[in-house]
Amino acid sequence: MAKASAKGKKGTSQKAKRGQSDSDSRSAVAPPKPAESVITDEMRADVQRILADTLKKRNQRQTPERFAILDEVYATVGHFDADQLYARLKDKGVRVSRATVYNSLDLLLDCNLVVRHQFGSKQAMYERGYSYRQHDHLICLDCDELFEFCDPRLQAIQEMVGEIYQMNIQSHSLHMYGRCERTDCPNLNS
Repeated sequence: MAKASAKGKKGTSQKAKRGQSDSDSRSAVAPPKPAESVITDEMRADVQRILADTLKKRNQRQTPERFAILDEVYATVGHFDADQLYARLKDKGVRVSRATVYNSLDLLLDCNLVVRHQFGSKQAMYERGYSYRQHDHLICLDCDELFEFCDPRLQAIQEMVGEIYQMNIQSHSLHMYGRCERTDCPNLNS
């Protein structure tokens, strides 16, 4: 597969025309700092308090199943879908229905304890939302691998757009889709 090129008609890259080298732009793009793989007791107490407060405000019951789902979400590093979460709970012997998992994820979304992503036409993916670090996603259309990256220039653009439109931007979502050029892509068409 031929590599895509950002070169203009005379072989000069668009970045070079702007006074930016290819290595300069790549150095700003980096994987985000990983979220804590193990949640601390303090974080566990915080997320449980947030869920308990939300349930109390809504006059909903504080069931062990809801808190087991919350604990499993925060024991998970990275993205997961509702069915993966359900399977992990069942494997641990938690008696919970699929409907309870889906309803609890909606509840956790409402209180910002999870973040939902829709990558193309696939099932919604979730990740922890408490102490969420803003990052963006690159999805391979060949192997479906998901890469996270963080580029501080995007934050600067977000702030500039907010100023222009007099908007206090709370968050943004950027998903890029591409074709694999990695030789180790398991689904790369030869």
